[in-house]
Amino acid sequence: MLYHLLYPLSGSFALLNVFKYISFRALGACLTALVVSFVLGPYFIELLSKKQARQVVRTDGPASHLTKSGTPTMGGLLIIISFATSTLLWADLTNRYVWVVLSIIISYAAIGFADDYLKVVRKNPRGVPGRYKLLCQVMSAIFFMVVLSAGDFNSYISFPFFKNVHIDLGWFYIPFILFILVGTSNAVNLTDGLDGLAIGPIMIAFATYALFSYFVGHKELASYLQIPYISGCGELAILCGAIVASGLGFLWYNSYPATVFMGDIGSLALGGGLAAVAVISKHEILLLIVGGIFVLEALSVMTQVFSFQIFGRRVFKMAPLHHHFELKGWAEPKIIVRFWIISIILALIALSTLKLR
Repeated sequence: MLYHLLYPLSGSFALLNVFKYISFRALGACLTALVVSFVLGPYFIELLSKKQARQVVRTDGPASHLTKSGTPTMGGLLIIISFATSTLLWADLTNRYVWVVLSIIISYAAIGFADDYLKVVRKNPRGVPGRYKLLCQVMSAIFFMVVLSAGDFNSYISFPFFKNVHIDLGWFYIPFILFILVGTSNAVNLTDGLDGLAIGPIMIAFATYALFSYFVGHKELASYLQIPYISGCGELAILCGAIVASGLGFLWYNSYPATVFMGDIGSLALGGGLAAVAVISKHEILLLIVGGIFVLEALSVMTQVFSFQIFGRRVFKMAPLHHHFELKGWAEPKIIVRFWIISIILALIALSTLKLR
């Protein structure tokens, strides 16, 4: 909105010429999202408490989690409000990629909201049945693919560390992307089990993809780095930056011991948004590295289920993986910080692939 209001005036006021730069608007979006998070945070948490949106802790989980019962949840809505407001203020609203990613985030947030509402407000422990939740996620992902394919988007994927390896998946690209969106969304949801555990890797991943989006959308930089050039993709750096700053504001309240939890409304939405940005920037495969923590958490659950059903034995003391370390005696803050450190290392590895091609 500010871009459309102020940049046209740059002919009369030279100072307003800075609005044409994505880097400037990304910084403005970050600051705006952070301020919105800090200003709305206390009122939002109080509202959740009044509406009885309080966490119900599983009795079969780690005993230390029983003290978390009653903590306000559905705090992911604060992240969505903060970053969406900031993005609409600073981004080029004629850019279709911005709207596509916003749409997938909002649609996945709606699914998460329904699940959270049934669980914590209606006191239905099942929430939205798994098959219906998965169906809604798939339908949203299909809508994403339909809108994306309406342009000049192609079905090629590139591989990190290899500069001339591009494979055309053809029609298989559709189920491939559906798997990435639905899988990433649920993997982030599985990771959201400790205070601040999920939001740290989410911020790191979105910061990494803010750089990828900027490079991919910059013709000269894309040519220099030998990565695909996608016109308009650079605008997603503003959205990613806003999410990073919103997450930072949320972490102020979600850090150990948390005064608010993210809930499915945040984890499903942010996971879906991260996957959407990865697809649009044509760095789908790198999501395995950037989101390595989410991959490990999801794999730990699948391994646990497979091993128990086939062999009748558990590989981990408890899944997802962070609960395994809890039951091994690791303090919750230690698990959280170490997972963050691993996320930073993985992000650096992913960024290094830009030159190792």
